[in-house]
Amino acid sequence: MNGASRTSVGRVPLKNPLIAGSAEHLIEADGVRRALRAGVGAVVVKSTNESQAARHQLQCAEYMVLDDHWRPIPWDKEAPAHAFVACRSGLTPQSFEVWLEQTAMLDREARSYDSYAVASLILAELETAVAMARQVEQAGVRVLELNIGTPYASQAAKGAVSTELDPARITTIVSAVRAAVTIPLWIKITGQSERVPELAAAAFAAGGEAVVMAGRSLGLIPDVETFEPMLGTTLGVGGHWNMPLTCQWLALSRGKLGADKPLIGTNGAQSGLDVARMMLAGACAVEMSSAVMLRGFEVLSDSLAELDAYLARKDVTARDLIGRAADRRKTFAEMPLRQDNWRRHIPA
Repeated sequence: MNGASRTSVGRVPLKNPLIAGSAEHLIEADGVRRALRAGVGAVVVKSTNESQAARHQLQCAEYMVLDDHWRPIPWDKEAPAHAFVACRSGLTPQSFEVWLEQTAMLDREARSYDSYAVASLILAELETAVAMARQVEQAGVRVLELNIGTPYASQAAKGAVSTELDPARITTIVSAVRAAVTIPLWIKITGQSERVPELAAAAFAAGGEAVVMAGRSLGLIPDVETFEPMLGTTLGVGGHWNMPLTCQWLALSRGKLGADKPLIGTNGAQSGLDVARMMLAGACAVEMSSAVMLRGFEVLSDSLAELDAYLARKDVTARDLIGRAADRRKTFAEMPLRQDNWRRHIPA
């Protein structure tokens, strides 16, 4: 790790741009500690809220890995690069009190790693979320991520989680939480919308200090042998194939909001070069979760080593990357003429 890797998310300085994103491997304290030992800039602990239905949803969760022919393959760190995770998930099984005590303890420990254990709340009922946010700050946790973009709201029990698609609603939510706390507030939004930049704009205008984009999508994967949907239902899906979509949302949001609004990329990064790609698209930091859950915590340390090597090879810092590709993006109308180029790309 070196100074070239340093970045910041608003007023939160990070020793490097890689954040271990919230998922099942970060429910228990040992998982968070393993991520911290891997050297990441921050760890977002597995999310919580007040909903018992959301906790029950975790106990009904199922997970699968699919290859590039939509075939289930073993859950194993040797899964090919094109493999991706599809699942039903839920929130931490811990009570809020236990979760908060553990998160505060882990954030204190994270200081010795020059890192953070970030608290993550998923919206269910706004008044309760505001009260929980206050308690997070009172416990001494230094950063709060408010997740209002889970993929599951339309499929979960009523009131379990939230997928916010209306900028006006986001204004109401973020304003209420911002009024309750003074610590840095990151807002995680959905990618299941054509209005992602507008959702991000609303989050910033209401007091969010960074926007995480974007949560996984819902998908249905039919099993051609059984004629059933895989795992019986709609699933949360994401993977390496989603990286270009995340980069597009980052670039469009940067174009709409300006270079001074901190964006955090998530969904699709599996390597240090993927971190660089999302930063070039406009991210100041990148969350990585499903690749780690599938292949192990060494994915984090390997990604950091790859990123450091890339920065050295290009003789740039992490901050130098932010938005460079996004700012050079042209519209189709601005592209040069390639007369009849299409003829070179049809079957002989």
